[in-house]
Amino acid sequence: MTWIFGHILAVGIGLSLGLIGGGGSILAVPILIYVLDIAPKVAIAMSLVIVGAVSLIGVIPHWRQGYVNVKTAAIFAPVAMVGAFLGARLASLPWIAETIQLICFGMVMVLASILMIRDSGIKSLPVKASSQTVVRPIVRPHSKHHWLTILLEGLGVGVLTGFVGVGGGFAIIPALVLFGDLPIKEAIGTSLLIIAFKSATGFLGYLHQVELDWILIVTFTLAASLGTLIGASLTRIFEAKQLQKGFGYFVLVVAVFVLAKQ
Repeated sequence: MTWIFGHILAVGIGLSLGLIGGGGSILAVPILIYVLDIAPKVAIAMSLVIVGAVSLIGVIPHWRQGYVNVKTAAIFAPVAMVGAFLGARLASLPWIAETIQLICFGMVMVLASILMIRDSGIKSLPVKASSQTVVRPIVRPHSKHHWLTILLEGLGVGVLTGFVGVGGGFAIIPALVLFGDLPIKEAIGTSLLIIAFKSATGFLGYLHQVELDWILIVTFTLAASLGTLIGASLTRIFEAKQLQKGFGYFVLVVAVFVLAKQ
C-alpha cells in the first residue's frame, strides 16, 4: 500500500511540473524519504533522475504548443548545469551530513513557498487604447546587465539543485519572465528544458556516492511522467497563476513538516 500511495503521489509531482513548470523536486524528495523510506542522500540523487526525466518528457507537449524558447534555454542551462554538478560534489564532503542537507532543503522549501504565494512580479495594467481597454503586462525595466543576472541566477539555482535536489522552477520562471522577456507559458516550457539538463549533471555529481534502486526510479518516473503529460495538456484550461498560490501554501506546510522532523 505504501508503494502504491507513493506512486499516486508521483502523479501529483508530474501534474505540478506540467502545470506550473516547477515543484517536482520539492515534492519528490519528501515523498521518497517519508513515504517510501529512502535515505535522504539517496532520495536527493533519485529525485534528480526522476525530475530530470519527467521534465524532459514534459517539454514535448509544451514544444508542440510553441512554448519552449531554445535560445534562452541555451543561455541559462549551461551555467545551471555547472552549478548543479558543483552542488552535488559539495554534498559529498565528509562534513555535510544528511541532516544539514534536509535542513537546507526545508529552508529552500520555505523560500519557494513564499515566492509562489506572493505575486511573482508580473502584473497587468489596463491601458486606454481607442475605445477599448487593453491589458498590457508590466515588466521590470531591463538594465544592460539583465542577461548577467540570468546567468548568475542560473548558477545559484544549479548549486541548489545539486546540493538539495530542488529543480528550481520556482526561481527559474520569474527570472525568465522578468529578465528574459518570456510570456509565462513560454517560461514554464523553457524551465522544464533547463531543469532536465541541470538535473542530469547534478546526478552525475552523485555517481559513486550512493546506491540507487533503479526499479523504483523507473516506476516512479513513469507515474510522474503520466502526471506531467496530463498537467501540460491542462495548461490550455488553467493558468499557472491560478494554481501557484495554493500550491505555495501546500509547499509551506510540507516545509514545516520537514524542518520539524529535523
